[in-house]
Amino acid sequence: MVELLSPAGSFISLRAALENGADSVYIGLADNNMRANVSNFSLKNVEEAVDMVKEYSSKLYLCTNTIMKDEDIKKLEFDLELIKEYEVDALIVSDIGLAQLAHDVGIDPHMSVQENVSNIYALKTLKKLGVTRAILSRELNIWEIQDIAKNSPIETEIFIHGAMCMAVSGRCFLSYGLYGKSANCGECLQPCRKDWKLSIAQDEDSDFFYEDDEDSSFILKTSKSNPLDYPLDNGNDIYNKNTISSINSITPKTSFISPNDMAMIDYIPQLIATGVDAFKIEGRARGPDYVATTTRVYREAIDSIENGSFIFKDSWMEDLKKVFNRGFDTGFYFDIPYEISTQNRSEYTKKDIAKVVNYYSKIGVAELQLWDDLAIGDEILIQGKTTGSITQKIESMEINGKFVEYCKKGNNVAVAIDEKVRPNDFVYKLIKRDFTE
Repeated sequence: MVELLSPAGSFISLRAALENGADSVYIGLADNNMRANVSNFSLKNVEEAVDMVKEYSSKLYLCTNTIMKDEDIKKLEFDLELIKEYEVDALIVSDIGLAQLAHDVGIDPHMSVQENVSNIYALKTLKKLGVTRAILSRELNIWEIQDIAKNSPIETEIFIHGAMCMAVSGRCFLSYGLYGKSANCGECLQPCRKDWKLSIAQDEDSDFFYEDDEDSSFILKTSKSNPLDYPLDNGNDIYNKNTISSINSITPKTSFISPNDMAMIDYIPQLIATGVDAFKIEGRARGPDYVATTTRVYREAIDSIENGSFIFKDSWMEDLKKVFNRGFDTGFYFDIPYEISTQNRSEYTKKDIAKVVNYYSKIGVAELQLWDDLAIGDEILIQGKTTGSITQKIESMEINGKFVEYCKKGNNVAVAIDEKVRPNDFVYKLIKRDFTE
């Protein structure tokens, strides 16, 4: 059975991942992980997080995958015994010295994608250091992954969804060069997501660029393969490579260093066939609704394959489009990433409208304190540390025992809610976005 590993940048996201079927969850240790600009977990938080994960018989992995200098290693070395005592299931590291230190105290080290593990020889070396799993390089294609996974002496893990970095396995100096904030120390400000202008001197016979006659601007010429045309595995290979063909497309590239997000929901059977041990969802910097939706969708797909009932559901992709995304791509699995995007392309935006005042379990009703209007038919999102993240369409509302179809801000309203929520949970209204504007 392949393991589904989900991200969590907060306790709300952690609960959302667990409630939606994550086999394991990875969190960041404050000051020592690749998401320093988001909410992370202190050592005290880690103990509470482990307890929460145990409730679901899941696993917790702790990220300490930044560049480690001597003072960083020495500081963290004192904490390793405590991390071991808390029963963290693994430490995700990018430093081979820290990998061995973790192993020596009895913590399983997982080698981060930052190490750019791309061959079987590296995996054999990592095993000698005590590493029990490696997250394979994002730049590997599906056939290379299959060959490595079948011969690996340790567990292997791959990304299946989420943001992709424009640099090789995240080794980028752009943020540091522009802002003095090192991506390799978890402080990336993502300048790659901005619009850029390209100016280049070139020969007239260059086939990499061509000049648009209308506005004399340079346009990148790219080629892409259509993975939708790839057949399923009927033999030893995952796909018949002879069926792959490239088509050329001409696209203005104002954001040519900002790749689309990865979404491999269409290809879960093929990825399972590679023999890797774990699927990883990227997104510790994203919201609980993103964590809940991506975990649920991939959980359903994986389970349906393992029980022999797999039929691809269009609703899976529709749901993934509803939460934060920059458009979707298949990364390097079949070719190089071919799409670019800078903005959130989710179909809905979240508007903070209320909080939960009380929940009456016997009748399945929540009392909401509104600071924005709410109407029958609205879709809301409720998030909290114990609740996680749930969505609910408003089908019944009451004020002072009377049914209403619309409630203005400033009032308290009783709303029928299918799942249990808690006082002080956050309430958001989901608003359909208009991409034509």
